[in-house]
Amino acid sequence: MQIKGSSFNKLLIFFLLLLSFTSNTQAQNISLKGSWRFKIDANDEGLKAKWYATALPETVNLPGSMAENLKGDDITLKTKWTGSIYDSSYFYNPRLAKYRKADNLKIPFWLTPAKHYTGVAWYQKDVVIPTDWKGKRIVLSLEYPHSETRVFVDNIEIGTQYTFVVAQNFELPANLKAGKHQITLQIDNRIKAINVGQDSHSLTDHTQGNWNGVVGKLELRAGSPLYFEDIQVFPDLKNKIAKVKIQLKSTSKISSTGNIQLSAKSFNTKNIISVKAISAPYKIVDGAGTLEINLPMGDKIVTWDEFDPALYQLSASLISKDGKKDEKKVQFGMREFKAVGRTFEINGRPVFLRGTVNNCEFPLTGYPAMDVAAWVRIFKISKDHGLNHMRFHSWCPPEAAFIAADLTGFYLQPEGPSWANHGTSIGEGKPIDQFIYDETNRMTKSYGNYASFCMMAYGNEPRGRQVEYLTKFNDYWKAKDSRRLYTGASVGGSWPVIPNNEFMVRAGARGLDWNKQPESISNYAKQIEQFTVPFVAHEMGQYCVFPNFNEIKKYTGVYRAKNLEMFQEDLKDHDMADQAQDFLMASGKLQALCYKNEIEKALRTPNYNGFQLLSLNDYPGQGTALVGVLDAFWDEKGYISAKEFKRFSNSTVPLIEVPKFVYTSDEKFEPKIEIAHWGKIPINAKITARLIDDLGKVVFTYKWGPKTLNVGAITEIGSLKYSSNPITKARKLKLEVAIDGTEFANDWDFWFFPPTLPVVKTDVYYTNNFDDKAKEILNNGGKVFLNAAGKVVKGKEVVQTFLPVFWNTSWFKMRPPHTLGFVCDPKNPAFANFSTENHSDMQWWEIVNKAQVMNIEDFPKGFKPIVQPIDTWFLNRRLAMVLEAKVGNGKLIVSSANLSPDLTGSPSAKQLYYSLQQYMLSNKFNPKFAVDFNTVKDIFETPSKEQFNTFTKDSPDELKPKPKDEPKTTPKTN
Repeated sequence: MQIKGSSFNKLLIFFLLLLSFTSNTQAQNISLKGSWRFKIDANDEGLKAKWYATALPETVNLPGSMAENLKGDDITLKTKWTGSIYDSSYFYNPRLAKYRKADNLKIPFWLTPAKHYTGVAWYQKDVVIPTDWKGKRIVLSLEYPHSETRVFVDNIEIGTQYTFVVAQNFELPANLKAGKHQITLQIDNRIKAINVGQDSHSLTDHTQGNWNGVVGKLELRAGSPLYFEDIQVFPDLKNKIAKVKIQLKSTSKISSTGNIQLSAKSFNTKNIISVKAISAPYKIVDGAGTLEINLPMGDKIVTWDEFDPALYQLSASLISKDGKKDEKKVQFGMREFKAVGRTFEINGRPVFLRGTVNNCEFPLTGYPAMDVAAWVRIFKISKDHGLNHMRFHSWCPPEAAFIAADLTGFYLQPEGPSWANHGTSIGEGKPIDQFIYDETNRMTKSYGNYASFCMMAYGNEPRGRQVEYLTKFNDYWKAKDSRRLYTGASVGGSWPVIPNNEFMVRAGARGLDWNKQPESISNYAKQIEQFTVPFVAHEMGQYCVFPNFNEIKKYTGVYRAKNLEMFQEDLKDHDMADQAQDFLMASGKLQALCYKNEIEKALRTPNYNGFQLLSLNDYPGQGTALVGVLDAFWDEKGYISAKEFKRFSNSTVPLIEVPKFVYTSDEKFEPKIEIAHWGKIPINAKITARLIDDLGKVVFTYKWGPKTLNVGAITEIGSLKYSSNPITKARKLKLEVAIDGTEFANDWDFWFFPPTLPVVKTDVYYTNNFDDKAKEILNNGGKVFLNAAGKVVKGKEVVQTFLPVFWNTSWFKMRPPHTLGFVCDPKNPAFANFSTENHSDMQWWEIVNKAQVMNIEDFPKGFKPIVQPIDTWFLNRRLAMVLEAKVGNGKLIVSSANLSPDLTGSPSAKQLYYSLQQYMLSNKFNPKFAVDFNTVKDIFETPSKEQFNTFTKDSPDELKPKPKDEPKTTPKTN
């Protein structure tokens, strides 16, 4: 069942209408949305002072957070954030002093909320209980409080609940009379005895924020005193049944007997399939009862997966012998997600997980979307980019996400709400040990029927006695619920292996080794050979791009992008404000190139079963990690479209094997063609390869087929041989490989250079040293080419590789590399004999990789180099790799990349040097800016005035998390 465009929108509307009937149909609901009385309890005195017995003086609107209601503390330098600050240089750097002033406060670590508050707050509302609710079970349901909630009705305390993963439901007293009553909530968002970790995405200011309030549905529900406490559906495809496990309860421990009827029907398929109803007797003793019923699904079963997300609705009806009734409807899918050896299978078919990590980035609200439509948008955008999977890093999304993933066909890995590392640990007897079991049990009870809930982990990268703890955690869940696969934790490559993981989510088999010449032959097979279960790459990518300052205006909600504002102003202070868009586009092209090559490397690796990008969209915290091809709002940035991304990240992807991307025309060019196929069914494919020149002309065509592409296999198609013949002018050719009659196609750029270049007769003085002879020639009106490779002092601290910044330089305290590629003008006559776009590409690798850059901090205002490396946005240094200037009466080109007349085995560098030679001989060589000889010479004598300084290895005392004495407990696992 393929659902597209308007058909999907109609289905969504239908489903939302259906959803309104999926709760207990015997229930009556009273919405509690709207105005609530309110008071902040910063001194934690309200409980002792019995605030629940008085009328609170202020008002807020719920659903909502305190920040949305402009309640809480103003942001200051002493705000006690929930989250680690690794690079505290912001607090001490004199250059950033202006951003530390109260009237211009801008922090670089994460987005800035309108208000901030951690502590206790009180919310209060009057309700009227209808007379016809007498004898009914009344429940106060709060879909998403954050985070510990204590409830009072009038002056009576009802109970306390603490969870990050599910709704909080409070059963009100059975003797509650009709009429007016006062409901009071005490909500506390502090980290107390249960410490999941201050960087956990369930509560950290790095992403959603540690907010206080309630969002989602808020309502009173009245229903039958005999009711379905829980229904879990376990599909059995082999036997064509759905095993239905039911828990029944009654108020006041009433005993009861009667019958339960079950039926089901599909609701999002072209042909609705109805399942014949069956009934079974039940028995409730002392207020509780359990039973299991096998529901035959019939011969025409529709299954759920990424291609055909067919869903059923189970209807359960209870009728007691004394006439009491209850009804419940449950959404489920007939699917089996398993690990078979080293391969994932969905309903018996191999699966490759093409995933992204969701870090709870919701920059308008600071808390996750609670509506299905918003999550459908996220999953549809992900699918448009070729993805089929999402991991939720140390948090579990609300129910709307599971509903949306079911509808769109998306495989989910929610996690317990913990990154038990910074300030906490697991397996050492702390309260978090039990809390993880409690939370994951709550998750599976509330969301376990959703077909998309395919995998689960405790959370992210823990410390402590993790092997022992997580091994028991896996054993517990494998024995309890077989509907999904379990891995102890999602971890980096240095974490210990949990031996009984059903699949691995690990680093170690990811990344690009572009210290060597880029190629498309190597794979990750060696790194994963030790594993006997499916392997999924942990947090793949993390390639940075320059900030998109056009995004700032999107922050119209509770957050402001003061971090981006700060970076933008700093760029202006460094005389490069007019280049922001060029930096974004050029760095974005390099980022896209990196993602393409890493994903293709994963796809061509045998026994590799998936990746989780970090991430498809930007991460606004941890110093601001601009690693997405999409911004934090899931919008495109302009340098790669979803359609372009999907070419190399799809269920079926053409691949090539080549030893390099740059050739001389006398070399063999024989790319080997393969296709990785993880589609719905085998394809009987005809394949066409084309070489296309810069003008769009097809210069070579080769065809294969038909070839059978089996699911879960990398199929070798064959090799093509192309001779570019002797050429005198460099050229670029695009190789496109497509499966005829399908959307499946992929492409790669190649560069072909002449094997020899003409000897250039020139009056240009070539030198490796900016010496007196160079000065004399320049003073006499001559031309000088300075090869400054290895000689740079001013800029020596800036490490450039071909790869861009990883994650960001703030979080890793200026760990190299420091640049984001470079920008140039391809129309500049200096490139007349060198094929280039305005950004890094493969033909630049041998020129750029590990080449020094020059810090031109003392050059004239407005000066632009011929090739300009893009610095990390935390420093925004003016950098150059190739520059031109008028010096004295002459003209100068300086290159900190190694360019010389005697290069061998470096066709790109030879060609660029030749192009620059020709440029210097032409009448177009007329540098715009005059620069003093000593200013140029200072590049090779004096260090940069402005260099990164940590100032301290610590963070300010007032920002340090205070250690807490945590009582030790032993987790219960039953």
